[in-house]
Amino acid sequence: MNLSDAIEGKEYIIKDIVTDDEEMDAFLFSLGCYSGEMITVISHLKGGCVVSIKDGRYTIDNQLAEAIRV
Repeated sequence: MNLSDAIEGKEYIIKDIVTDDEEMDAFLFSLGCYSGEMITVISHLKGGCVVSIKDGRYTIDNQLAEAIRV
């Protein structure tokens, strides 16, 4: 399941980041978004979703949300 299908308010463990784009992979890593890390979807938006990773909240677009497998 990817992050777009995740239930709001539920905590998930990131299983994998599925992307061929090294820039996107590096960006997600800089946010603390990598395999084994906990992530929570705060809310779903029209163009993406708001997530909580570690102590930060981030708005990510649908392309990034689809790349994150939980």
